[in-house]
Amino acid sequence: MKGKLRIGLMILAIAMLLVTACAKKEVKEEKHPKPEKETDTEKPAVMYKAPFTGIDMKKEVTSRPIIATINNHPLARPQSGLSEADIVYELAAEGNVTRFLALFQSELPDEIGPIRSARDYFVQIAKGLDAFYVAHGYSPDAKKLIDNNVVDNINGMQYDGTLFQRSKERKAPHNSYISGDNILKGSEKVKATMEIEKKPTFVFFDSIENVEQGDPVTTVTVQYGSDPNFKSTYAYESALGKYTRTVNGVKTVDKHNDKNVELSNILVFETAHKTIDSEGRQDVDIQSGGNAYLFHAGVMKQIQWKNVDGVLMPMENGEVAKLVPGKTWIHIVSTTPGMETSVTHTP
Repeated sequence: MKGKLRIGLMILAIAMLLVTACAKKEVKEEKHPKPEKETDTEKPAVMYKAPFTGIDMKKEVTSRPIIATINNHPLARPQSGLSEADIVYELAAEGNVTRFLALFQSELPDEIGPIRSARDYFVQIAKGLDAFYVAHGYSPDAKKLIDNNVVDNINGMQYDGTLFQRSKERKAPHNSYISGDNILKGSEKVKATMEIEKKPTFVFFDSIENVEQGDPVTTVTVQYGSDPNFKSTYAYESALGKYTRTVNGVKTVDKHNDKNVELSNILVFETAHKTIDSEGRQDVDIQSGGNAYLFHAGVMKQIQWKNVDGVLMPMENGEVAKLVPGKTWIHIVSTTPGMETSVTHTP
């Protein structure tokens, strides 16, 4: 009996020792809790500025710019693709009749046109930007440059009815269209790279709020000759921070997607023009530089323009002028009669 009692007391003592040890371990663990696993802090997304608009993009834009000559005859309006162009250059083609050079990079429309013929200074602008050039037809001077492979290009003279399609809604020469997909197919046919090789040097503010002061201007009008069909008026929409465009009282709307053309910057470059033939074709000086106006964020600045390595650049105090992020329209007007007559504006 005593033996059994001794064994029982021993078992009880061992049990008490185990309980005490576990309690101490729990207290020790409570005093020194195991650190929680640190969670990774969210890193800010890396953003890339689109080369021709300065807009922040989640993915770097590395595609080669595409420039298309777009018809601006009244019978060609409304045009397709203009709302998606990063930059539109407006230049005289015959006399005071203008055409557009629409530059596409951050967006490539499903329909672009009507496509019209090339001029030698159109080709030179495309060359300076290292753009893939799209046109339908050419002047004699432009044909020489194209035949000498000054720019990688496709032309409707060779691809009418294949890459270029005719619209039944309009009559020639106001009915030639091309899709973004067919431009890329055309680049494959001529074995042209579509990766950007020459990056532009346009400079942009971080936002519209950073724009430096200028003369307040809410409405801008640019006139080519006396024909109201080539009189562009831009109205600044302060709520948007952008300009809408009308011609002869008709708002510029993209035919393909019904979107208004909305612009962050309006540039006017003044340069010498000369009529060179009976058709009224022009010789436009895009080399010498000269006086310019810059309209953005509801203000105007008197600046200069300069040809920098083939690219027509806005210049301010010897430096590249900063633009507001967004799309830009560039008018190139003649020194005769000059910007003071061709351009009017109201506060």
